[in-house]
Amino acid sequence: MFDNLDFVLPKNGIVGVIGPNGAGKTTLFRMIMGKERVDKGSFEVGETVKIAYVDQTHEAIDPEKSIFQVIADGQETIKVGGRELNARAYISRFNFAGGDQEKKCKVLSGGERNRLHLAMTLKEEANVLLLDEPTNDIDVNTLRALEEGLDDFAGCAVVISHDRWFLDRIATHILAFEGDSGVYFFEGSFSEYEENKKRRLGDVTPKRIRYRKLME
Repeated sequence: MFDNLDFVLPKNGIVGVIGPNGAGKTTLFRMIMGKERVDKGSFEVGETVKIAYVDQTHEAIDPEKSIFQVIADGQETIKVGGRELNARAYISRFNFAGGDQEKKCKVLSGGERNRLHLAMTLKEEANVLLLDEPTNDIDVNTLRALEEGLDDFAGCAVVISHDRWFLDRIATHILAFEGDSGVYFFEGSFSEYEENKKRRLGDVTPKRIRYRKLME
């Protein structure tokens, strides 16, 4: 899927991962999580790294628990980013107000599960966040809470997204899957990356991903 991929996650950086569907973005996350093996080369996750992962399947959500139980485990206060917060007020930031917080997770819609998983992840004491398409099916209030959470986050975040405006607001670096097994690591915003890409490659239009043949 990609050749000569060489980068180190920047301290306190937010890396936006971009590229067409099928380019290998989620595969990269699965490698970081140890769910895919590297065919060639080396791939290292530091001993002190603690990862929190928002995937598109939301496997971490217990369907038999309520929203409040999943987030607060019965406690009225929770710790987020080293600060004590009222649990119900925190959950409300993700557009779960009043009685909604007692809903069982098994009845939640896709958008609700996405909002809940974001709330779960941002409260974890992780130092690396992996977010796979976090802006799918979320409302403006949740998007604002996500941006604030990332801004307050003391570690490094890696975010797969097709939302260029979201990336422009949060990303300090861009990891771009540009096709033909090429991946480009850029320090700067999405808009700055776009200008850099035009200088390097010309004003190219998106095209369907083509993979190298495994055998001749």
